[in-house]
Amino acid sequence: MFLKNRPFSFAWICLLCSPVWLRAQTLSDAAIYRKADSLIRLMTLEEKVNMIHASSSFTSGGVQRLGIPELVMSDGPHGVRMEHGRGWTELNVDDSVTYLPVGVCLAATWNPQLGYAFGTVLGSEANARGKDVILGPGICVIRTPLNGRNFEYMSEDPYLISQMVVGYIRGVQSQGIAACVKHYLANNQETNRFTINVDMPERALHEIYLPGFKAAVQQGHVLTLMGAYNRFRGQYCTENAYLINNILKSQFGFQGLVMSDWGAVHNTMEALMNGTDLEMGTDLSMLPHPDYHKFFMGDTVISLVKRGIVPESVVDEKVRRILYVMFKVHKFDSLRPEGERNTPEHQAVALKVAEEGIVLLKNEDHLLPFDQKKVKTIAVIGASADWKNAGAGGSSQVPALFEITPLQGIRDLVGPRVRVVYAPGYRIARDFHADPTMIQQAVEAARKADMVIYVGGWIHGYSNAWDDNAYDAEGVDKPNMDLPFDQDTLIQAVLQANPHTAIVLMGGGPVDMTRWIGQAKAILQAWYPGMEGGKAIAEILFGRVNPSGKLPMTFPKKLSDNPTARFDSYPRKNGFEYYSEGLFVGYRYYDTYQVQPQFCFGHGLSYTRFAYDHLQIEKSGPDSVTVRFTLQNTGKMAGAEVAQVYVHEQHPRMVRPEKELKGFQKIFLQPGETRTVTIGLPRSAFSYFDDHQMKWVMDPARFDILVGSSSADIRLKGQVDFE
Repeated sequence: MFLKNRPFSFAWICLLCSPVWLRAQTLSDAAIYRKADSLIRLMTLEEKVNMIHASSSFTSGGVQRLGIPELVMSDGPHGVRMEHGRGWTELNVDDSVTYLPVGVCLAATWNPQLGYAFGTVLGSEANARGKDVILGPGICVIRTPLNGRNFEYMSEDPYLISQMVVGYIRGVQSQGIAACVKHYLANNQETNRFTINVDMPERALHEIYLPGFKAAVQQGHVLTLMGAYNRFRGQYCTENAYLINNILKSQFGFQGLVMSDWGAVHNTMEALMNGTDLEMGTDLSMLPHPDYHKFFMGDTVISLVKRGIVPESVVDEKVRRILYVMFKVHKFDSLRPEGERNTPEHQAVALKVAEEGIVLLKNEDHLLPFDQKKVKTIAVIGASADWKNAGAGGSSQVPALFEITPLQGIRDLVGPRVRVVYAPGYRIARDFHADPTMIQQAVEAARKADMVIYVGGWIHGYSNAWDDNAYDAEGVDKPNMDLPFDQDTLIQAVLQANPHTAIVLMGGGPVDMTRWIGQAKAILQAWYPGMEGGKAIAEILFGRVNPSGKLPMTFPKKLSDNPTARFDSYPRKNGFEYYSEGLFVGYRYYDTYQVQPQFCFGHGLSYTRFAYDHLQIEKSGPDSVTVRFTLQNTGKMAGAEVAQVYVHEQHPRMVRPEKELKGFQKIFLQPGETRTVTIGLPRSAFSYFDDHQMKWVMDPARFDILVGSSSADIRLKGQVDFE
């Protein structure tokens, strides 16, 4: 039992990545700039301008005369999007790929190694599909539970985002494909995303919303970045001087290219002077016959340069960045490794991420794991049990080779000896309300079964069509945290009929469980777990795999408990939104303001138990610390624990949250096994951004070091004195 709960073997990735050729053959940056400058000197102004805007729906222009090809891009963050050639109509071709679990599920693994494996699969498959840039990862901070694209993103916590994004990017780019981190910046809602003007305190900007992008640039060495649709302090993010020129390019040292989100450029001069390198997607407003030379960064730029209004060097700098990326992804040689798609190894990564990302939220009376040997009849209830998610959600839609639904996964695992009865209980359809007949059928199935598995939650939409996007999807936010399709009524009836019910919730974030959580014994948060998700769900329900996922966001009891509700900062109707909660996003708010959530940040149960002991805190430098402690698996099953380290400043000079995550490690242990865990805390773990001095500072102060299983479950506590 639990043979799969061991560190993932990455031997196959070593073969796939072939780091030897990368080290031996890749040009130095200096050599790349010399070659790029040589090409730029040979170009006419018209050829240069042709390179800084799109040439089709997902390509940027090249210079055929000089052998400069187009740069080919594709969504999305958890699988290569459907093929639609140079236009916007999907082609009837073999474009099937591996459908990986979504970003929030990856983050819930708390396993940076899996981030690398995930990225490697994505890069390899993008390569096999003829792409140069994959438009991911998405790392916008999960500020409100209602954001329709939270499922694509990772976490409410900047440190967790930073740790997971680096591996993802490095994995993608190990395959000779450029990653594209997005959406820069403060694209934290889909409501009014094209027009909303966002502002926030300077400390929140630097401490909450920028660190993930900083890590992507300085540690992940991401090659491309996508600007967001929204405005920031009055200026569109894609052409925002402060965000792009001052912070991204000057402070962070970003060397790659900044592309617009599709249709996010609004002004030629601002785009030219404020850091936009590549304009994409403006053709969406020109259909059905787009003229790419009429983009904001098209023929108008030629005129501005010839009239002496804009120096040609401004255009040269953009072309230089584009060429830099082209050299990095081997557009001018044949050194990029051949990609692969739909391989068993890729599918194994999809399965492993799902297994480690699914979170066991509640397990009262040890209802789970179910004992397959003692079961004769299982009732599977809920329309999501037999609903496929890969093809919907907006730009992150994926043409999956296959998708194992929860119902199929359960049937495959238990086999013909166990009778599986399926009753959907509701329909996924617009304006659907509780159907007494369907509920009664579900109740009867539950009453007659030995155990019940309810599968519900959110969806991406009523179909795969963009016009049907709903709840967890691009272009929409959730109206509230209430389960759609009157699922609360159905769940209450099923729990009353059979208390031996495990509830599996699909979706990108929390739901209001207050109407039935007191009666529910077991709850599993499954996110959108990818093509192998149904198998992973079944394996966890029946104990083939020990759950090890942890929440990368806080689940509030009700929407009014969320900080954006308390501070009345989302959604605003007047086109302006000030993030008045400031630093107090997610658990930083719940802990500091003592608001009890339904499930706290970092929470996730296991089928075994873990004991923390022997905390040691040693200074490893004048402003850094090494934290050591032992972790023992005291149960009878192999499993993994995510040990989390939080820091609290006792008497801060400026307002700080109650505690902040500054380190973690996922440890796999056999029954009875003990291991010493070592986590380093550098100066940055104790620092904050001083908005008066406009720099990061560390107070001479005493800090509490808190070690635990979640933000609320602290097992060990010590102190370090920097006074």
